[in-house]
Amino acid sequence: MDERLLAERLITYDTSTLDGLRAAAGFVKGWLESRDVDVRDRDHEGLPVILADVGAPEASGGPTVVLHGHLDVVPGRPEQFEPRVEGDRLIGRGAYDMKGGLAAMMCAVREAADQDAVRIRFLCAPDEEAEEVEQRSTDALVRGGYRADFAITGEPTDMHIGVQAKGVLAIRVVVAGKAAHGSTPWMGDNAVLKAIDTFRAIESLPFSRESSELFDRPSINLGRITGGDALNKVPDECLMDIDIRYLPEQDPGEILAEIRALGDVEIARTFMRGPANVSRTHPYVRALSDAVRRSARGEVMSVGRDGASDAGSFLEAGVPAVEFGPVGAGHHGPEEWVSIGSLERYRRALGEFVRRLPASLAGDGPAREAVEKETG
Repeated sequence: MDERLLAERLITYDTSTLDGLRAAAGFVKGWLESRDVDVRDRDHEGLPVILADVGAPEASGGPTVVLHGHLDVVPGRPEQFEPRVEGDRLIGRGAYDMKGGLAAMMCAVREAADQDAVRIRFLCAPDEEAEEVEQRSTDALVRGGYRADFAITGEPTDMHIGVQAKGVLAIRVVVAGKAAHGSTPWMGDNAVLKAIDTFRAIESLPFSRESSELFDRPSINLGRITGGDALNKVPDECLMDIDIRYLPEQDPGEILAEIRALGDVEIARTFMRGPANVSRTHPYVRALSDAVRRSARGEVMSVGRDGASDAGSFLEAGVPAVEFGPVGAGHHGPEEWVSIGSLERYRRALGEFVRRLPASLAGDGPAREAVEKETG
């Protein structure tokens, strides 16, 4: 089974549901086991996590790399779980984010089992898309000591290496109004209308107009709004859940201060996750760049990612991590697709990276010693 057929099979599982996740995880485990890969599974908050180690033994002292992917997807219509092919495009829910990349990664893990110079740790997570981000399985594993010298998470990057990602500042804003009878709205102060004005004001704050080398601006999304409890009543309270993705150089504390300064606004809840930032000259990044150039057409450049991913779990623990995945578009949308040709190039790039990594690190000399000292 090649990466395309494997990706098609993975798409057929509706992994926005618990039953679909369990069935898909069972398939991933069985596929690897049938190819003589020793697989472990574990439960996290009732969700299945798949783990495997191949290649060099732990005690060998060689480099250790995590290949990280996720099975879960955002909800979709039933027909989106019926993959179809149009030219070079494999279309379906999760094709780009990230079942196509996961399929190619599984093939790369199988190939890496035949070498003994690099230890490859495969982690297939079930909850990267989960809204309860403080309880994700990758966070729990890393907090429990799951480590490597480098991590690659297969998020879609169009065969570029994501060395930066925006930080996450998720906030719940409470806007107060004044209740009145619905027939006399001028007697009250409509909290829902005030909330919309508040969101527009947040979009215009100074932090929203800043830019950086890899990003033209932060992103601000009104993800949820709730207000009012009766049709014939002016709402006196409105809640907004706002998703802010801030630039690596920005301070989330300063962003919060700008929002509070708007007045008549209460920030009832916040969640923060730091931005990703890995040097382009890091020896492992350089080795991956060389492998991509050997295996893929076009310019290989490091990019910034607007979205966050589980790479942040490794970065917070001091493990350098990047996002790197195949070509496609439309993730979370109705016509999500991944390039079939890029799946093969992606698998080859991962294979080249593993094969050439020891020689690449040996050639780095002092740089490698600095990395080893930094990562312990």
